[in-house]
Amino acid sequence: MYIGGVEGGATHSTLVICDATGAVVGRAKGPSTNHWAVGIAGVAERIAAMVRTAKQEAQLPDDQQLTAIGLCLSGAEADDTNRELEEYLRTHYPTVAERYVVCSDTIGSIQAVSRFGGMVIIAGTGSNTLLRNPDGSTHGCGGWGHMIGDEGGAWWISRNAIKTVFDHLDNLLPSRLAIDRVWELIQEHFGVRTQHDLLDHCYGRFCKTTYAGLCAKLARCAIEETDPLCRVLFEDAGRLLARSVCALQQRISPELLDHGGELGVACVGSVWLSWELLRPGFVRELHDRRFPYDLRLLRLKTTMALGAAYLAADTYELPLPRNYSDNYDVFYTHRVLAGTNGANGSK
Repeated sequence: MYIGGVEGGATHSTLVICDATGAVVGRAKGPSTNHWAVGIAGVAERIAAMVRTAKQEAQLPDDQQLTAIGLCLSGAEADDTNRELEEYLRTHYPTVAERYVVCSDTIGSIQAVSRFGGMVIIAGTGSNTLLRNPDGSTHGCGGWGHMIGDEGGAWWISRNAIKTVFDHLDNLLPSRLAIDRVWELIQEHFGVRTQHDLLDHCYGRFCKTTYAGLCAKLARCAIEETDPLCRVLFEDAGRLLARSVCALQQRISPELLDHGGELGVACVGSVWLSWELLRPGFVRELHDRRFPYDLRLLRLKTTMALGAAYLAADTYELPLPRNYSDNYDVFYTHRVLAGTNGANGSK
């Protein structure tokens, strides 16, 4: 028995193959597997290529089907397109797997840390928050892409930096904080000198990944140079990420809380590497909105492709051994008790 799992991001993808003991015996990396960006055929081709690579590492014949595979992909929120992808794989790449589970990338992160459900906040290039209750019901907030949402993600932080600078230079909305250093970072990142030079990157040569890449430079400036505007950009992102948690408050099943009354939240994506910058806004938003539950923020120690494999195993009742506590660290604990709201629970 061999079970596969795919973490399909908007920028990068990861695939693992597990054997019957639960050990990862094959791995592969690949580009974006978001069908909104590359189409159903493009996603299927990339998944098949990763499966071939991982089979080689696992020393499996290329024509041996995996027993099952979980595809947790960015943009895979709609049942009709998920079924279309599965059928395309079965028709054009019949040696990939016997059985499929296709769902959003958010599900894989939850499955990596708990069999019973939980919450995940993805803040990478884009953003998305999902709650999964023990009865299998799911409820989401965000995940609509950069044209509508992506609040708190790297693209959103980068866009806010550019918008703040442009509004200040246009005297439309003067910034109360100096914009000089952020404008320098924008010019360096895109290789431009003027506002008009940047328009080509916003329209004709627009690339969401390149745009979002500015975020890492803003984070370094916030930490190493303590630039006030950079720090505020990340505080604002923290507030929006916490707001997505509060938006799902009424949907949280009491059965989901552990015996200590805490809700586990898997925090996935590169923006979470800047937690100390996000933290002031995140904690303040929970406090201001009187969020009633303690939270444990979890950082995955493994790829959520492993969670996708767990999902495939559980869906088809296949025995796949696992130890969830090996897959994550608790990096922050939020308390709602008087006097301890937002206490740091870093390990």
